[in-house]
Amino acid sequence: MKKLVALLMAGLMLIGVIGVGAEPVGSGEIIYASTTEISGDWAHGAIWTNNATDNMIRGLINDYSTISFNQGGAMVNNASVTESVEGVVNEDGTKTFTIKVAQDLVFNDGSPITAKHFVAGPLLFSSPTLLGMGSKNQAYEYYVGGQAYRNNGQVLEIPEGTSDEDKTKLEEDFKAAVTASVAEGNAAFEGIRLIDDYTFSVTIVSKYIPYYYDLSYASFSPLSIAMWLGEGYDVKDDGEGAYIVGDMTAETLAPKIENARFLTEGRVTAGPYSLVSYDVGAKQAVLEINPNYKGNFEGQKPSIQKLIIVKAEKATQFDALETGAINLISGLTGGDEVNKALDLVAKGGFETVNYERNGYGKIQFASDFGPTQFKAVRHAVAHLLDRQEFATTFTGGYGALVHGPYGLAMWMYQESEEELNEKLNTYPYSVETATQLLVDAGFVLNAEGGEYTTGVRYKKVTEKEAGTYEHNVTLADGTVLMPAIIEWSSTTDNPVSELLVTMLANNPDLATAGMEIRQSVMDFDQLLLWMYRDKSQGEQYGVPKYGMFNLATNFTPVYDQSFSFTLKPEEIALGYNVNFIFDEQLDKLSMDMVYGVESTDPEGFRKIWVEFIDLWNELLPEIPLYSNVYYSIFADKLKGYTENPIWGFAPAIVYATVEE
Repeated sequence: MKKLVALLMAGLMLIGVIGVGAEPVGSGEIIYASTTEISGDWAHGAIWTNNATDNMIRGLINDYSTISFNQGGAMVNNASVTESVEGVVNEDGTKTFTIKVAQDLVFNDGSPITAKHFVAGPLLFSSPTLLGMGSKNQAYEYYVGGQAYRNNGQVLEIPEGTSDEDKTKLEEDFKAAVTASVAEGNAAFEGIRLIDDYTFSVTIVSKYIPYYYDLSYASFSPLSIAMWLGEGYDVKDDGEGAYIVGDMTAETLAPKIENARFLTEGRVTAGPYSLVSYDVGAKQAVLEINPNYKGNFEGQKPSIQKLIIVKAEKATQFDALETGAINLISGLTGGDEVNKALDLVAKGGFETVNYERNGYGKIQFASDFGPTQFKAVRHAVAHLLDRQEFATTFTGGYGALVHGPYGLAMWMYQESEEELNEKLNTYPYSVETATQLLVDAGFVLNAEGGEYTTGVRYKKVTEKEAGTYEHNVTLADGTVLMPAIIEWSSTTDNPVSELLVTMLANNPDLATAGMEIRQSVMDFDQLLLWMYRDKSQGEQYGVPKYGMFNLATNFTPVYDQSFSFTLKPEEIALGYNVNFIFDEQLDKLSMDMVYGVESTDPEGFRKIWVEFIDLWNELLPEIPLYSNVYYSIFADKLKGYTENPIWGFAPAIVYATVEE
C-alpha cells in the first residue's frame, strides 16, 4: 500500500459531506460491521496511517481517480473523470503523461473540480513542511524535479572527505535552511505542470522507467484546496512547474493539517458517499450518498442511501446479524467464524460470498534491535510454532499455509506454486533445530555471563547490537548481555493472538529452547504507532520497544514492494521498511521486480518475484501464518452484492441495492 501513496493515490482523493439542501437520491441503509476499529484519520492514501477500516471508508468517500481498477484488477482510464490520458517516452528516457479531465466534475459541496485540484495532493504532501510532519507521500521521488521541490529549491553540498560529525552538522544546517526558505516562498515542482484549467501533465524520472505498473504514474485524484488549506491558498504554474500559493510554514500549516485529517462535518470530497458523522466514542461512522457524484469508471452510481460503519464485536456479531443490528460482515477469516456464518445461511435470511485472499496473516519482526535483529532468532521462533497446525486450526480448512509475502489469490503464486514448493524453507516444527540455532548464534550464556544451563539464554553483544533494548544486562566489566526475550505487541479481542499465546508464547518448548515471549495487548491503532515508530503521535513511539507484532496484510493489484526494504534513512523516516531489515539484495530485487520489467512482460516480472520471495523466505522478516478464504455474510435484503480478492466492500456496494 505504501507505493500507492506516491503513485496510484499520488493526487490524493477527497473526503466529504452532502451538499447543503441536497435531496436524498437513494433509499435504504446497510449497517456494515468492520473487524478493525475506525481511527478517524481520513487523510486519503495512507499519508500517515493505514488502518484497514479507515482505508475502506476513504475508498467510499473518495473517487475521481484518473486511473481506476476494474473488477478484474486491471488498470483502466476512468471515463467519468478523464477525456484523455496520453503517455510519451522522451528522448532523455523520461516519460510524460498528459491528462485532460472532464469539465463537469464537482466536489460533494458543489464546488468545481479543475486540473489544479488533481495536482494539489502531491504538491501539498510532498512539500518539505508536510514531509517534516510525517507525510509518507513520495511523489518527489518519481517525478522530475521532485528532489528540488522537497528541499524547496535548496541544494545540499557535502565536500568529499567530510567527517561523519561534520556531515551531520551540514545536514542539520541544511534542514534549517530549507525551513527558513519556505517562509520566503514556495518552490515549483518541475515535473508536474498545469497546462490549462482542465489539463495537467507529469514527467517521470528516467531511472523509474520502465515500470511494470506503468499506467499508475498517471493516477491522480482531486484534493479540496479550500478544505485542506483555506482562504489565501491556490495552485499555479508560471511556466517552471506547479506550486502552491500561500504560507507553507509549519507554524501556519500544522493546525490546518491536523484539523483536515480528522475533520468529519463539512468534509469536502468527491466519492460515491459523503462522511456525515463520526462518533469517536462508539467508533461509528455514518455515510450518505453524494448527490453530486458523477459515477465510477463505468458510470455506476450508488443507490443505497445510508451506510453505517460499526465495529464488529466477535462475541456477539452473529447475534447482531440475526437481530438486524448489523447487516453485513466482510472478510471473515477463522474457521469458527466461517462455520457460524454458514449455519446462519442454512437457517435462511442470509447469503455469503467467498474468495481466496489476496494477502496473508503474519508475525512481523523488528529486525534491527533486540534479539529479533538476529536472523537465527527469527528462524528459531518459526521452528517453535507449528505453522501447519496453526493454519489448519485457525482457518478451519478455509485457507492454507504460505511461506512468503503473498496470498492464495495472486496470479504469480498460482503460476509459481510448484517452483516455490521446491525452493522455500517451510521451517518445520523442531525444538532441537530452534535450540541449535540459538546456540550457533551465541545465546550460550546465563544472566551472570556464565555458561547457560536453564532459563532464558543470553548473548554477549556489541554496543551497536545492544542499542536501547530494555532487557540488556551490563556486567561489572562493561560486557553487555542480551536475553532471548521478545516483547510482543498484539491486539485486543483477536483470535489469532489467542492462538499464538497457546501455540507459541505459552508453548513449553519455547522455554526449553531458552526463549521467552512477553505479550502486551493494545488496540490496533497503538500497535501501528509502535510498529511504524511514529513519533509524530508521541515521542515514546519513536523508541523501539516491541520486536514482534501480529497482524495481516492485503495487497492491491499493484504488487510493488519497492522501497519496502529500502536502506535509505530518509525513506525509512517516512515510514518505509517497517520490518527494519537492511539487506542490499532484498532491496535490489524489490526494485528490479517492478523497475526492471516492461508492463508487457508478466513472465519477466514473475521470475524476479520468485527470486524475491526466495530471499525473503531466508531472511524471514516475518513469519507467514496463513492465507485464507474470505467469507462475507449479509442479510438477503442486500441485492446485487459481490466481492472478489481485489473488489471489496467499497467498490462493490456502489453496485448493490436494498430490498426492504
